[in-house]
Amino acid sequence: MSQKPTAPPTARRQRTETVHFQHRLEDDYAWLREKDNPEVTAYLEQENAYTAEVMAPTESLQARLYAEMLSHIKETDVSAPFREGEYFYYTRTEQGAQYPIFCRKHRSVNNPEEIILDVNELARGEAFMALGAFAISGDGNLLAYSTDVTGFRQYTLHVKDLSTGRLGPDRAERVGSIAWAANNRTLFYTVEDEETKRQYQLYRHRLGDQQSSDVLVWEEPDERFNIGVGRTRDGEYLFLDSSSHTASEQWFLPAGEPEGKWTLIEPRRDNIEYYADHREGLFYLRVNDTARTFRLVAAPVGNPSRSQWRELIAAREDVMLEDFDLFQSFAVAVERCGGLPRLRVIALGEQGEFLGASREISFPEPTYSAYPQTNREFATTRFRYGYESLVSPSSVYEFDTETGASILLKELEIPGGFNRTNYRSERLFATAPDGVQVPVSLVYRIDARRPEGNPLLISGYGSYGFPLPIGFRSSRLCLLDRGVMLAYAHIRGGGDLGKPWHDAGRLLQKKNTFTDFIAVTEFLTRSGYGDPSRVAIEGGSAGGLLTGAVTNMRPELFRAVISRVPFVDVMNTMLDASLPLTVAEYEEWGDPNQQEYFEYMLGYSPYDNLTRAEYPAMLVKTSLNDSQVMYWEPAKYVVKLRTLNTGLHSLLLHTNMSAGHGGASGRYDYLKEIAFDYAFLLRELGAENAGGATDSTRSIPQRP
Repeated sequence: MSQKPTAPPTARRQRTETVHFQHRLEDDYAWLREKDNPEVTAYLEQENAYTAEVMAPTESLQARLYAEMLSHIKETDVSAPFREGEYFYYTRTEQGAQYPIFCRKHRSVNNPEEIILDVNELARGEAFMALGAFAISGDGNLLAYSTDVTGFRQYTLHVKDLSTGRLGPDRAERVGSIAWAANNRTLFYTVEDEETKRQYQLYRHRLGDQQSSDVLVWEEPDERFNIGVGRTRDGEYLFLDSSSHTASEQWFLPAGEPEGKWTLIEPRRDNIEYYADHREGLFYLRVNDTARTFRLVAAPVGNPSRSQWRELIAAREDVMLEDFDLFQSFAVAVERCGGLPRLRVIALGEQGEFLGASREISFPEPTYSAYPQTNREFATTRFRYGYESLVSPSSVYEFDTETGASILLKELEIPGGFNRTNYRSERLFATAPDGVQVPVSLVYRIDARRPEGNPLLISGYGSYGFPLPIGFRSSRLCLLDRGVMLAYAHIRGGGDLGKPWHDAGRLLQKKNTFTDFIAVTEFLTRSGYGDPSRVAIEGGSAGGLLTGAVTNMRPELFRAVISRVPFVDVMNTMLDASLPLTVAEYEEWGDPNQQEYFEYMLGYSPYDNLTRAEYPAMLVKTSLNDSQVMYWEPAKYVVKLRTLNTGLHSLLLHTNMSAGHGGASGRYDYLKEIAFDYAFLLRELGAENAGGATDSTRSIPQRP
């Protein structure tokens, strides 16, 4: 008989009070912000120990899940090579190695391999390793890259001589984006403000110089804006982009004149974004000045201001122009229509005119993701794109613009007995309280579907205008094979139906995000897709705000919650302008220093709306070095919730003490984290062994 776990740890109470607009905000756990306080570290470690104790009975299940997930990964694999200059570049993985190896071959894929960067070597002796920027000089001789060894998104720039394999003396701290000038000796890079964690300065670096000698080219004073630098596909220009969540502007510089003057295309205006590229003496700009869904215009390089803009694609109410890729003889419009992505290939004339009708690349499944892949060559007749769905592994295709045919270059191999015909995906619509139709993507194992409803896991995000990704993850097979149905709610606040969908779920419309998600949950259980007594939900970051808000609103709807690095302490964070990201976030959530926004945000902030109720089982995960959602938000949330929860379900907090916002950096370590999460989920839903062994879970290799 298993021993009953000890009582969960408790954190001492130390009341702080602040008053805003006649509202008193009380916080008993603000002291947990003291990261260097040994008491804070001790408390987090106690929580980890308690979580480990509660989860100890699932250790064998975790091991099985990990082995299953590992069995569906081709551990030694290689990506589809792409051409850039005189080389073919690709990455590969090796069995037992946590990180990828970056390689290339000169002129032919049949020539000897050259390893340009082995991330496993960089990670030696480090608990965490993340690769940031990665740019090879135009002559192919130098590699500029950046690394983060803490998870705090603080990257250090390095330059490697690929002819010798040695690192040069070039080094810079807190680096974001990087771009080479045409002389292959000058490197531009952006630097973050250490306090706000935003990229705000652009520097010019001459190879071999110390960082102290680098020239400050530009500085962005507005705390809402982040900057980035890049180079056009044709190699002719460098672009400096400065953008907030709702506005942007761009400056350009001929790549062959690194010490020249940067020129502004068009001054920024509130709520207007534009993004430029270059081809044959014209700038092509994707801009939302006439409609939120964006249009495409062209302007001469000599005078690219708004008065010279010539419309090529008009804004359409029902089509979001998400991107526009330029090549010498054609372009690709990346669009979203009805919530689904589409790719349109357009032939271009010498003056930028469209030649003939566009060709749309078609996709067969009801819900999927399609997106441009790595396309480095400007003078080409072929376009690479990626495709995947909830049942189709990620694939790389090449579209021939002359014949209109797509050629499969590589499909991710899923070993371990995977058979896609065992699974089905569907696209449904739930009706929100205001009558809006909310798309839902669904996947399940066909022979595991039950008429009374299956255990159901619903994922959501719904913020920043980001579409919820619909892709293949082999790790999810262990849930599907146990009869768990997976649903993805494309709720307002995301970008699934373009900018208007985002606008309908931000600022003073944010609560639509939460009511949409509740409507999706009720629709799925009412329609027989999910057993109402076995519904779990998951979300991360702003998706953690979602899970926190909906469990406050309707705790009885959910049996279990997995909340990863959740943004739950909305009021305290948004009222503290000294924290990273806060000021920039005003455009998403609102400025709580204005009463209207303060009171609206206070109405949904998860931490501030916890109440005495029977809450579902929760696994709340955070990382000590998270720079986006500070660890203390989840920690405070859990300890306060324990004082109010009237139920008996598990309430667990786990802190990764050596990682950041994305959790573990190594692929095997990350799989173990997912196995832990799924063991919690399956136990709470009573689905540890549902469906029994399947074709895809037999003959599992045992590896450490």
